Amino acid sequence: MADIVNLRQFKKQKARAERETLADRNRALHGRTNAEKQRDQLTSERADKFVDDHRRERDPEKSDR
Repeated sequence: MADIVNLRQFKKQKARAERETLADRNRALHGRTNAEKQRDQLTSERADKFVDDHRRERDPEKSDR
């Protein structure tokens, strides 16, 4: 004999599972910790400074001489 299934509970379980799947996907795409954001910003700033410091032609406003 087959088990009796309450359709209302089945629909709620299915909806919960779909929401959890969507939440996992969004966490993977958009979720970054504050430390990761700061690390990326610091790395970007260092790279920009490195490039600016190694230019052959300097801006007169930024020049020390």
